[in-house]
Amino acid sequence: MHTLAHWRENAALLKPETRHFIDGAYVPASDERTFSSINPATGRPVAEIARGTARDIDTAVAAARRSFRKGVWSRMAPRARMRIMQAFADLIEANGEKLALLDTLEMGKPISSSLGVDLPASVNAIRFFAETIDKIEGVVTNTDVSALHYILRQPLGVVGLIVPWNYPLMMACWKLGPALATGNSIVLKPAEQSSLSALMLGELFVQAGGPPGVLNVVTGLGEEVGKALALHMDVDKIGFTGSTEIGKLLLIYAGQSNMKRVTTECGGKSPQIILSDYDDLDTAAAYAVDGIYSNQGEVCSAGSRILVDRKIHDAFVERFIATAGKRYAVGDPLDPSTTMGPLVDKRQQERVLGYVDGAVKEGAKLELGGRRSETFAEGAYVEPTLFSKVMPGMQIAREEVFGPVAAIMPVDGADHALSIANDSIYGLAASIWTKDLATAHRFARDVEAGVVWVNCYEHGDMTSIWGGFKQTGNGRDKCLEALTQFSQTKSVWLNLG
Repeated sequence: MHTLAHWRENAALLKPETRHFIDGAYVPASDERTFSSINPATGRPVAEIARGTARDIDTAVAAARRSFRKGVWSRMAPRARMRIMQAFADLIEANGEKLALLDTLEMGKPISSSLGVDLPASVNAIRFFAETIDKIEGVVTNTDVSALHYILRQPLGVVGLIVPWNYPLMMACWKLGPALATGNSIVLKPAEQSSLSALMLGELFVQAGGPPGVLNVVTGLGEEVGKALALHMDVDKIGFTGSTEIGKLLLIYAGQSNMKRVTTECGGKSPQIILSDYDDLDTAAAYAVDGIYSNQGEVCSAGSRILVDRKIHDAFVERFIATAGKRYAVGDPLDPSTTMGPLVDKRQQERVLGYVDGAVKEGAKLELGGRRSETFAEGAYVEPTLFSKVMPGMQIAREEVFGPVAAIMPVDGADHALSIANDSIYGLAASIWTKDLATAHRFARDVEAGVVWVNCYEHGDMTSIWGGFKQTGNGRDKCLEALTQFSQTKSVWLNLG
């Protein structure tokens, strides 16, 4: 890992591309407007980025539709598409330091996390889906001898992808992988807080041999370009990760336009359950700490509800506080030793601190943190925060904070923990710590969550399904199932009589 001086020097020399990437070339916004990307660690601008309009979305969608109808990607030989996607992954890896630096500067993620977590996960996603291309099969059914019936699996056409700011590069690749593998043409809209790595992805795809017009990137505000993309009559599907509020709007926009398909991965309020039969509290506490404080708590699967058996509650709180103090402290995100950077912007900082104030007023006990950083006052920092004496009905126990704020609640056994875990509008992830196999199986079966971990947290690989139940949404990322969400089936009946 390079030094802080290295990253600061590279940040000072960085001249990122800030225009839209449409039809294989960088172009300014149609009205030449821009918006400022702000470094949340310093409050200073990173770049002035093209502020798109509905007209820019029209241009990008038209380019995507032309490429799709020409078949330059959708009808390219599968092995040829595989080679391009593998080359795309190689270029992402080769340009990893710059991509990681862009995400760190724009959204405050520690550079060690950008390089050590997001980058390899992004490369793995593109490589994984590249390998699926010549394995996507149709079906010949067993029917009467007077006919031949087969089912084709085909791309949808033009896909709009709207990705969040908390994992800018990784979330883009999670969705680009299956969308490209199934032969679609794409308009990618990154979050306005973190646009630069997405723009670079568009260029790298063309450098890898991808045909112009297949991957287009339009930057701008969600209420302007995101809404225009979702309402567009020539977009066949929206793939979205972000807030529940926006996810619901996208479903409305689909109904108001052409009934396009919409898959969403929205909020979460994931429980981490530690039962008294699990006697390795040090390990459980370490996972619980990482489960809520990694990526500043700006994680849809953040384990923000920590349900601890009353028999071990006090001892666990002590271990949690001691472990958090050793593992997480705010710092300059360009410093490789930093484990917690700023939140994405001042607005998010105020939102998170508002939840802290609300929890105190409702009677929760502040055990750790809960303040801005005095050392890094110019940044959007919030210290690692822990509340105990949290009741299930409190706001901090029910709403997604999206920051480094943990809520510990005492429970009386597995059944009580399960009832609290399921008492949520969300259902993304859940974990249980137990040495009883039957308890683990029952919990995994009965918990209302799309991802379940037993005696671990945030483990998995590209074969793991990523998506949830209830108001977390209906999307599935990473896994082979994602291919079905970017493709459609067609029945062909040949009369042989």
